[in-house]
Amino acid sequence: MNKIKLIHLLVLLFLTQSLIISQTDYTSLQTLKNNIKEIESENIFISTKIPDITFQQKKKTGLAILYSLLLPGMGELYAEGYNSGVYFTIADGVLWSSLIGMNIYGNWQENRYKSFATVNAGINPNGKDKDFFATISAYSSIDDYNNEKALERDFKSMLDKEKYYWNWKSNEDRRTYRSMWSSSEQTFNNIRFAVGGLILNRLISIINAVRLTSKYNSKLKEDGLTINLFFRKNVLNESELTFNFQHKF
Repeated sequence: MNKIKLIHLLVLLFLTQSLIISQTDYTSLQTLKNNIKEIESENIFISTKIPDITFQQKKKTGLAILYSLLLPGMGELYAEGYNSGVYFTIADGVLWSSLIGMNIYGNWQENRYKSFATVNAGINPNGKDKDFFATISAYSSIDDYNNEKALERDFKSMLDKEKYYWNWKSNEDRRTYRSMWSSSEQTFNNIRFAVGGLILNRLISIINAVRLTSKYNSKLKEDGLTINLFFRKNVLNESELTFNFQHKF
């Protein structure tokens, strides 16, 4: 095979390869055109890259965000970085468990203090708002409360005795009630922190998932098979053709 035929074969080989990968790497054709310009010289070197598209595809940032929003850590799993995402999943489970547990405990304490006040202060809990249950924890009876408001000339705040009646049997009972009421209220306040933790956990997971998705897609650009072809004359003026394959992954 003379040099001209060999050159034509090389051009045909790389032109065919370039058409195969043109759907995923539009720069390959331009690279081939640039390399063909070197074919007229005595020593010919052609190098082209075939992207690794057999098993890997780009990850979508939108999907990573959606998965992390639904369940922290799933965005990282989608971006193939669950080694860091697992901590967000665990944190989400702990926060949900805490929220459910606090809600159950807060409701239990609320039922306890209402029942306790019904028995020991003679209240009717039906139709009473939170302010009422807070008020009876600070005053021994409705008379004490109304007398204080009258002295302050705050007549609008005075309560109807028939509707809002209460009278603690002792200060000890009132303090016991206040302890149960405070425990319930504090628990419900803590639920807000748990909800805030769930939101914050999702936001951090989304940021991390987006970062990992970008890193994954950047790595795809570097992965692939590089083919190097070198044609030259040896010391005996004989033609030599050398192939070199480099795969990065």
